Amino acid sequence: QEKRVQVSPPLTRGPSAFIPENEVMQANGLDERTNLLVEEYSTSGRLDNITQVMSIHTQYLESFLRSQFYMLRMDGPLPLPYRHYIAIMAAARHQCSYLINMHVDEFLKTGGIAEWLNGLEYIPQRLKNLNEINKLLAHRPWLITKEHIQKLVKTGENNWSLPELVHAVVLLAHYHALASFVFGSGINPERDPDTSNGVRLIAVNNFCVCDLANDNNIENASLTSSNFGIADSLSELEALMERMKRLQEDKEDEEASQEEMATRFEKEKKESLLVISGGICAFPVPFSFDDEVVSTDVSRYIEDPGFGYKDFARRGEDHLPTFRAQDYTWENHGFSLVNRLYSDIGHLLDEKFRMVYNLTYNTMATHEDVDTTTLRRALFNYVHCMYGIRYDDYDYGEVNQLLERSLKVYIKTVTCYPERTTKRMYDSYWRQFKHSEKVHVNLLLMEARMQAELLYALRAITRHLT
Repeated sequence: QEKRVQVSPPLTRGPSAFIPENEVMQANGLDERTNLLVEEYSTSGRLDNITQVMSIHTQYLESFLRSQFYMLRMDGPLPLPYRHYIAIMAAARHQCSYLINMHVDEFLKTGGIAEWLNGLEYIPQRLKNLNEINKLLAHRPWLITKEHIQKLVKTGENNWSLPELVHAVVLLAHYHALASFVFGSGINPERDPDTSNGVRLIAVNNFCVCDLANDNNIENASLTSSNFGIADSLSELEALMERMKRLQEDKEDEEASQEEMATRFEKEKKESLLVISGGICAFPVPFSFDDEVVSTDVSRYIEDPGFGYKDFARRGEDHLPTFRAQDYTWENHGFSLVNRLYSDIGHLLDEKFRMVYNLTYNTMATHEDVDTTTLRRALFNYVHCMYGIRYDDYDYGEVNQLLERSLKVYIKTVTCYPERTTKRMYDSYWRQFKHSEKVHVNLLLMEARMQAELLYALRAITRHLT
């Protein structure tokens, strides 16, 4: 118990500070299917808040729980306590005390050495050696090189075998991305019957639950200004549908040249760097990453807490080299490598990526029979664009057509610095849409992020092998 500190009870009931409790319960959710899935695949043995929110999309939930269960519980290169400790290290990069607490419990249950929970200086050197790749994967995966891989697999008595390293990388990417989902969906701390007031003992983030619900910490003028507050959200929805329709028609009429497509990508990539860093957008960063107060409970699991995504766009620095998706794709390269070194995980991840990308109910807010393919693709590709990954056959002009500014701000925050996400950001985009549709957005962002991290790490492993 001394590993945790107490937070005040959540201001909102239910699994999420952003979504009314009854909507989580109503939407597709918490049916017999969900309960069966939890019995079969939950490692904690209970229906936690993440699972409740994801159960709005039961089909996806099954893919998610199966792959997570496989990583944490099934035969694999790493011992069980290592798996949970790596999850803690990954979640700590984003100060995600929700996931840290969950895996502190599971680490101890699976026979982990309690002393390791005092911090990184108490863990074996092998695990410590993962700090660098954890940090880069979480914030700037494009910096990972084959040299990082070589260092890990060739460090004498503390070396990692390639299968162990792939298992570790999959866990790191999974938990970085899951932290995005936790913050993006406003997941509340667990209520625990063992504590007197029913609230779990949990480490405090500098953005505690009260801030998630109220935005006490942030005054973002632009979010209360006319461009969000007064615009008629119904006409916003109609305009979006109109743009989707027009894009479909334009596609049939004319094809942009390769040069034009490349130019549009570079423009979108440059703009994505400015979405939160001031300048182009009246949406100031609330404070610099270096100034953030990281609670000691979280900081014990982090090395170099000031290292974050923001330095990506340092002024005067060359723009980051583009990763051409065609040169190293998940389908043709990443999938087979990961499956070869850590059998079957490739199939499970592939099913999960496809599931979220193709998931549709053919609805948008109140409209039925809508083809949302272009919108889903824009969301997925925009995340990859922020990570410098370009698809030659995709017209990045679509991103600007379909994703309005407040949605881009939300995507950038959830993907790159999820610990800064607030309810106001969540509420500011797509105001006519159902919460289930926003949860789908969060699932897309999470999987796009995980895939981007894996592509960079697996490409570096491939280069090490060749």
